[in-house]
Amino acid sequence: MGWWKETIEIVKKNDPAARNSLEIILTYPGIKALAAHRLSHFLWQHGFKLLARMHSQFWRFWTQIEIHPGAEIAEGVFIDHGSGLVGETAIVEKGVMLYHGVTLGGTGKDVGKRHPTVREGALVSAHAQVIGPIEIGKNAKVGAAAVVVSDVPADVTVVGVPAKVVRVHGKKDETIIHDMEENREYYTSKLEEARYQSLHSSKL
Repeated sequence: MGWWKETIEIVKKNDPAARNSLEIILTYPGIKALAAHRLSHFLWQHGFKLLARMHSQFWRFWTQIEIHPGAEIAEGVFIDHGSGLVGETAIVEKGVMLYHGVTLGGTGKDVGKRHPTVREGALVSAHAQVIGPIEIGKNAKVGAAAVVVSDVPADVTVVGVPAKVVRVHGKKDETIIHDMEENREYYTSKLEEARYQSLHSSKL
């Protein structure tokens, strides 16, 4: 299946307001932003980095969706509405849904891989902020306006600031949720310690 056909099909599947292919191509900013990103990413990979940035900024103006040309975005991704941001080292896999106002951003402290990875089939709701080199697991769901600063396991739902697990496989199992949150907090604290030590040693 070609890129255009798969992208149009994912929109029809997930948006009941989508009536036909022509309407999707002409009126959906997410489709335009993703199509433009394919060229921006090609230019970026082949060393035309300034031209890639200029091209991405041009389409940011027209779509209100900013996607860094270095971001890796698979086929079948759906960006609904606009006003979102996808950072340079972000990875977005097939079947992901990003609603309006979503940010896949960096903390400003990390180097190298510094933006999120969103695994296949995950859903990130409106105005959610996913920050840092963390991973949103396969088929996970992030609630509206959540702030996610640590890994989200597969097949769970997280909400709140900071985001906490509230559903596992669609069910509210308090024991599993408690154990999962303890593990997330432990690994987050260890990661912060490692980042602090790395930053401190680099200033010596």
